[in-house]
Amino acid sequence: MDTRDGNEKARDAILDAALIHVPFDGWSETTLREAVRDSGVAPGLARALFPRGGVDLALAYHHRGDEKMLEKAAAADLGAMRYSERVAALIRFRLEACEDKELVRRGSTLFSLPQHASDGARAVWGTADRIWKALGDESRDVNWYTKRATLSAVYAATVLYWLGDDSPGHYATWEFLDRRIADVLRFEKFKTEAQRNPLLRAMTAGPRMMMRRVHAPTAAPDMPGRSHC
Repeated sequence: MDTRDGNEKARDAILDAALIHVPFDGWSETTLREAVRDSGVAPGLARALFPRGGVDLALAYHHRGDEKMLEKAAAADLGAMRYSERVAALIRFRLEACEDKELVRRGSTLFSLPQHASDGARAVWGTADRIWKALGDESRDVNWYTKRATLSAVYAATVLYWLGDDSPGHYATWEFLDRRIADVLRFEKFKTEAQRNPLLRAMTAGPRMMMRRVHAPTAAPDMPGRSHC
């Protein structure tokens, strides 16, 4: 049963209609205009859904990929995998959610522009955050930050490699991904050993306290209709 509301259906209709135009016109105002015409969505509603035009359209496509990744992860038997394999599987699911490399390539071009770089960084960070949450991460200290920063770097590097990979089944990309995750695991092992050093623990006490404050739950009472996302 379709549980989407009217705005969600309109947003999806516009995004679906945009995909055929992106390879030619990028994630642009032109693409949005053509997509609105093809989808039949009222222009006023379309502008409310995508107020910044092409960049909001590109972000909607990115978020759709995140949702597809989580849907595939929910159906996969991740429990039978080692932890590193689960991380690799989710990144692979995320890349496999992309219908066309050209759509991603056009997005990379858009988010490389100075005025949109922060949007791109937040989108990648959001993907890393959703991967860690899907894996059951409950860290509340400085590890919350470092895990997402590290995975963001791994994901971004893998996307760039994937865009240029023409190997059968993208096996070269998956080998590249495995190497990057192995590098991260070696770093995590070093970090764990370093934290046993009293001097290093004293040096990182400040950042750990700061992260605990950032992620401390608020004491505000629940309000009617308040979301618990």
